[in-house]
Amino acid sequence: MKKFIFLLLFISTTAFSQTREDSVMIRKIYDEVLSNGQAYEWLRYLCKQVGPRLSGSVGAQKAVAYTKQLMEQQAFDRVFLQDVKVPHWVRGAKEEAYIKIGKQKTTVPIAALGGSVATAPKGVEAEVIEVTSFQQLRELGKEKVKGKIVFFNRPMDPTKLNTFEAYGRAVEQRANGATEAANLGAVGAIVRSMTTRQDDFPHSGSMRYGTGVPLIPTAGISTNGANLLSAKLKETPNLTFYFRQNCETLPDADSHNVVGELKGSEKPDEIIAVGGHLDSWDLAEGAHDDGAGCVQSIEVLRLLKAIGYKPKRTIRAVMFMNEENGLRGGVKYADLAKQNNEKHIAAVESDNGGFAPRGFGIVAKPEQRAKLMAWKELLAPYSLHEIGPGGGGADIGPLAQSGTVLLGYKPDSQRYFDYHHASNDNFENVSKRELDLGTASMAAIIYLLDKYGI
Repeated sequence: MKKFIFLLLFISTTAFSQTREDSVMIRKIYDEVLSNGQAYEWLRYLCKQVGPRLSGSVGAQKAVAYTKQLMEQQAFDRVFLQDVKVPHWVRGAKEEAYIKIGKQKTTVPIAALGGSVATAPKGVEAEVIEVTSFQQLRELGKEKVKGKIVFFNRPMDPTKLNTFEAYGRAVEQRANGATEAANLGAVGAIVRSMTTRQDDFPHSGSMRYGTGVPLIPTAGISTNGANLLSAKLKETPNLTFYFRQNCETLPDADSHNVVGELKGSEKPDEIIAVGGHLDSWDLAEGAHDDGAGCVQSIEVLRLLKAIGYKPKRTIRAVMFMNEENGLRGGVKYADLAKQNNEKHIAAVESDNGGFAPRGFGIVAKPEQRAKLMAWKELLAPYSLHEIGPGGGGADIGPLAQSGTVLLGYKPDSQRYFDYHHASNDNFENVSKRELDLGTASMAAIIYLLDKYGI
């Protein structure tokens, strides 16, 4: 009996000692980044000196060179590039659009959607069919849609507390609207921007054409513009809408993922990856989407070095290329990992903006998820309360086929779609403190993954 009691006391004392040790280490992580954080200045350079970074662009090439040099300057154990072919779509001259009633023309802001074809050089003008769902459009049939511009005006649901849920329920009209409209003979498609905010910033984003359908031009319209068009249609159903855009798709371009790593001291063959996507849409500086995730990932490795932590496992920072309009970088990274027989035990992605931390979404087996959720007590003091089942991230998603545990960093979501894919996604809209707190949150979970495995 005495031996049993002693064993219980020993286990309890050991667990308490480990918990205290972990608490102290996590506090050191936060103290370092809040006192000496570098990510914000790195983001400033990426936004202001490099700028927009759409795949295949000069900006994307500069971003590859900058982040490679940056990680080399941090003296990581290894920094290298992974070759990847990427799509190369260009916007061309600025778009034009207006609502026409008789001789009156009212200009509205639009932005061509990524992957769209151009209009004819003189633009396209036609009457407008407004719908809020694909089903509603199909019920109208070819007779009513042929020769018209289809206006997809389904808003993101403002009652959803998680704005990503609202986005998920509305974004199909951006991705597939042109195909649905073209199937019924439409000559163009206009899509309400994916944001709950009412403003004059049109949001871009990728779209795709179905096989065998005519390629019709498609653009996003600002929420204010969408509201105005909808109101005008109620007053004058036979008004016309004009738009002109000059985009084109060029041959695939050469590009790279950028990878930096700290070599593991005990289990170097086990890899924990942390990353974001280096490419961004061409309308803005890509600060929240996803410059923030990139500099946070590099900063995770820097601050672990700064506090003197020696990882057991190899920890990698990965700048994925081409998440926005192809996911080529994420797929290539997973393919190379498989070819090289690399064992990725976990991957963390930051691609939800540089806002205040809330938690992590987990993609894992139940027993693995339970182990991660057992760390809630350690992370709760840092506002990381939302730790449970959820999405990992697009770029790390392909690693799931190899059994990798995926974690998606979850910041507060309320402001993300104010900036997502729009021309106001600039450096000035990122808070240094929120960015740093997010970095520390990612570093803390990586520390625990490295120490205890999964």
